Amino acid sequence: MGGMFGDIFQMLGQQGPDAWFQTASQLALNVARGDDGDPNPLPAQRQRLEELAPLIGRHVDALLSQVGDYSFTAVNRSELTMSALTEWRPLLEPLTQRPPTLDLANLEGGAMMAQLAGVMGPLFLGFQLGSVAGHFSERSWSLSALVLPRERTQHALVVNNIVRFADEWSLDRDVVFTFALAREFIAGTVLTQPGTGDALRALVLDTVKDAAAAQGDLMTKLQGMMNPENMKEIMANPESLLSGISLPGETAATEKINAATAALAAYFDAAALFVTQSMHGPQAQLAEAWRRYRLTDARGEDAAAALFGVSLQGPHHEQAVSFVATLQIQHGLGVFDAFLRSDGLPTPAELSAPEQWVQRVTTSPLA
Repeated sequence: MGGMFGDIFQMLGQQGPDAWFQTASQLALNVARGDDGDPNPLPAQRQRLEELAPLIGRHVDALLSQVGDYSFTAVNRSELTMSALTEWRPLLEPLTQRPPTLDLANLEGGAMMAQLAGVMGPLFLGFQLGSVAGHFSERSWSLSALVLPRERTQHALVVNNIVRFADEWSLDRDVVFTFALAREFIAGTVLTQPGTGDALRALVLDTVKDAAAAQGDLMTKLQGMMNPENMKEIMANPESLLSGISLPGETAATEKINAATAALAAYFDAAALFVTQSMHGPQAQLAEAWRRYRLTDARGEDAAAALFGVSLQGPHHEQAVSFVATLQIQHGLGVFDAFLRSDGLPTPAELSAPEQWVQRVTTSPLA
């Protein structure tokens, strides 16, 4: 194929297997910078976090019965966006290694359409991931906004987002700084454990495969519409392409990962609140503000979680909060040390039967 289209295909084809990631990075950074240019945190706010971090780290050590690395970096939205893309990249490989293709050889001009789809597919995947990653950092405090396995021990906090939350809810900044640091330190420690990470990666692999299958359904429908009459319909109403497509809903895989991630998130919340109250006294207002924020103001995080088949909303989250609260009262937060093991994540059935989970993890050979 020569001419202009040949030049375009040759250029796109030379971008290599990482073209999707480069596209995602560029778009994500553009989104993350926003209208305000994504300013760096103020030195005084960064310094206050640095003063609080060692004391919070000692509380977390006592809670988790181990010594962790509690150094952190105060970042802006762009830096959190790139950290997120780097951590998410290996988890999304099933979507990038075998992108769906079109078999259009029997249609007039089908070879060109199929070639175009082949070279543009990874780029459109990059557009999707870049947009999601950019919006993820709009309000997120740290990577702990999503319960996903981590490759590296790193604690990066978007100070400006934390300050905005404190001010919007009329909360003492030191209290919110303490909660944010404690939650990130606890989440980072748990999510970098080899056993926990392996268990979560297995769950993510299953849900990402479901997402890949849905993309295949979409491409199959697109292939069936590649004739002149149907193309007119697509051009007049692009949304018609999505009608009738069965996107991933509640499956055995999503039920498992939702139960596990919701329980971990509820534990991170409860443990961080425990540390905050140990340092600053009762924090009913903070607990309520955080609950409402998670329900109403976390759209970017919801979209990012959906990439991995995880839902941050729904009844399983209420079950998880009850699961953690019940066991905290009956056994103390120490019972959740099981979350540091490969067999510690609760099943969907155990989420509504906390004592069954306790019985299993306390009698486990790994206990």
